[in-house]
Amino acid sequence: MTAMLQPQIILLREGTDTSQGKPQLLSNISACVAVADVVRTTLGPRGMDKLIHDDKGNTTISNDGATIMKLLDIVHPAAKILVDIAKSQDSEVGDGTTTVVLLAGEFLKEARPFIEDGVHPQNLMRSYRTASYLAIQKIKELAVSIEGKSLEEKKSLLAKCAATTLSSKLIGGEKEFFATMVVDAVIAIGNDDRLNMIGMKKVPGGTMRDSFLVDGVAFKKTFSYAGFEQQPKKFVNPKILLLNIELELKSEKENAEIRLSDPLQYQSIVDAEWNIIYDKLDKCVKSGAKVVLSRLAIGDLATQYFADRDIFCAGRVTEEDLQRVAAAAGGTVQTTVNNIIDEVLGTCELFEERQVGNERFNIFSGCPSGRTATIVLRGGADQFIEEAERSLHDAIMIVRRAMKNSTVVAGGGAIDMEISRYLRQHARTIAGKSQLFINSYAKALEVIPRQLCDNAGFDATDVLNKLRQKHALPSGEGAPYGVDINTGGIADSFANFVWEPAVVKINAINAATEAACLVLSVDETVKNPKSESAQGEAAASAMGGRGRGGGRGRGMRRR
Repeated sequence: MTAMLQPQIILLREGTDTSQGKPQLLSNISACVAVADVVRTTLGPRGMDKLIHDDKGNTTISNDGATIMKLLDIVHPAAKILVDIAKSQDSEVGDGTTTVVLLAGEFLKEARPFIEDGVHPQNLMRSYRTASYLAIQKIKELAVSIEGKSLEEKKSLLAKCAATTLSSKLIGGEKEFFATMVVDAVIAIGNDDRLNMIGMKKVPGGTMRDSFLVDGVAFKKTFSYAGFEQQPKKFVNPKILLLNIELELKSEKENAEIRLSDPLQYQSIVDAEWNIIYDKLDKCVKSGAKVVLSRLAIGDLATQYFADRDIFCAGRVTEEDLQRVAAAAGGTVQTTVNNIIDEVLGTCELFEERQVGNERFNIFSGCPSGRTATIVLRGGADQFIEEAERSLHDAIMIVRRAMKNSTVVAGGGAIDMEISRYLRQHARTIAGKSQLFINSYAKALEVIPRQLCDNAGFDATDVLNKLRQKHALPSGEGAPYGVDINTGGIADSFANFVWEPAVVKINAINAATEAACLVLSVDETVKNPKSESAQGEAAASAMGGRGRGGGRGRGMRRR
């Protein structure tokens, strides 16, 4: 009786929302599956695009899983995990963002019936981790190395990897054209890890085929003053001076005050200002540089001064472009014009200003260091060019990864089917419940070829049955067979050059399994209410603590 009369212990603030147990886990799984369903239709060469319209009125048309996930304003705490794995896949390998979200969603979908039947999530997680480890070992075993080939062979192999990535994008129609461009750009920067060494400039107008690669640096003509048109616009083997200073008359930043006793002295102060700027310009000319670039403004006086001496100048060049010119031309950015020596000047074979569409571009080509490249993209609509830029970013990342980890696997759902078959076989050797769990993991992997078929409008059941039969052949000759998007049947993905770097698949399976296990391991969600009193306190502190004394102080006596 006494136990019943004990007061209830209140741990959490009133209004706190707690949900726990099986219903909570099932609700999290449903949320993650719903997110996966959003990007499901974007997978593969026949994937559809999503048009996302945000509250600021910006419109984005994209096929890239990571971009869509970032733009969807997801508030469900468990579903946010899928957004994070899409971002990590994008930053780690660049491609496979839709794949990773789909796999994680499918793993959870397969786990749902087991959870409903009362299986403990820890058992599922243990089996999933084992299956993921076995899958990755199998990928490494099936991967084919492209190491030790000549440069020409390697180029064509890398172009095939880039073409596979681009085939699912908006610019898939011109994938061969862009694939060679991407490979040339990545080979141009060599072993430099900085991705910003490959610049991308967007110029509306023209067709996709008008896009071109500059083996060096290109940037839009900056704001210029009178006298600019008198400057020469083409140099062969010029010396390039890079500055981070203003070359113009400036009013004092501080409130300087000069008192004069004699009005004639005023002229000498004005002359001193002019002498300082002329001295700076004279030193630039004496350095022997024919192209002067500065991150800050180059004024009208300096522009005319350089034009009279046949020197090209551009001010307000962006930091990124200036650094890329420094890397390519071998120069160093200077913060003063004193003691300019030849070592800090860069050079290139050819500098010219060229008209691209209705923009004018400054192009530095044939740079000695050659550790940079610029892709100038053309196209009809702005959204289209932006999507092309995102697509090329994925392709560049893939080619860089393929150069570093030079192993590739068959794409088109072939590797997924092969791992699925291997895991099903392995599951038969296990006694106990985990046989069922590994089997469900294997079934989840089939979502990739199934979705490729659905998105292309083929009969997924029919194609999957053909693939299962081919992969089950004891000789192992069916391992590279995947979905043939063109005919609606199956084909040897290796022979058709549908390749992807092994690192993409390994990363995708790792990330998707981790995310699925993370969601399965959560059994309670606690949501704290935003208490009104807390908001009230915040408002009071924002007012600067006025009225804290409560009016008890003694007033000062007036005299």
